[in-house]
Amino acid sequence: MNTDGWLEDTRTSYDTVAASYADQVRDLLDETPEERAVLGLFADLVSSRGGGSVADVGCGPGRITAHLRQLGVDAFGIDLSPGMIEVARRDHPGLRFELGSMTDLDLNDGSMAGLVAWYSLIHIPDKEIGTVFKHFHRVLQPGGPLLLSFHVGDESKVKTEGYGGHPMKVHVHRRRHSRMTGWLNEAGFTVDVRRTLTSAESTLGGIVLARRQPDTQ
Repeated sequence: MNTDGWLEDTRTSYDTVAASYADQVRDLLDETPEERAVLGLFADLVSSRGGGSVADVGCGPGRITAHLRQLGVDAFGIDLSPGMIEVARRDHPGLRFELGSMTDLDLNDGSMAGLVAWYSLIHIPDKEIGTVFKHFHRVLQPGGPLLLSFHVGDESKVKTEGYGGHPMKVHVHRRRHSRMTGWLNEAGFTVDVRRTLTSAESTLGGIVLARRQPDTQ
């Protein structure tokens, strides 16, 4: 599948749907106790290691960032879409949100106590996943937790409309846990938790909790 130009298409699409998307997903965590549980586990892991900054990468309208803050995590959000960042700042005043791409993560080496990518890897083509995970590894502290969620499956398709009928052009990639684990291992992560579930977030969702392996030199 040709995914050239996917980054700009993704940005434009989410700029277009930002407000309606936020309205549709705002309360999903209220309906997803298993996701709340794994976010709580992630928060506990960060706290047990002494805390520190956590980036919600691909934060969209900021609902996961805000939930993590309620759990006591020093979380901030990063998103590709200026429209999403505008909505996140509107809905969660006082929290930190900034523009950025997970394919070129503008964070210092070893500066993050944890990272979350909550259903935000679904638009990343296979050929870019390795780059994304290398950035995640670079910015995480050794041993720092990484929480991923994604849609489970084998197919990829182009989404041309969504969230109130607005036009979109985004590739939606479904992946198996085995593929995600393989990519993570190659990038220097150890996978501790793998889970499949059905919820308001996804008809078939995947959860992976991993941690950055220490450097070996």
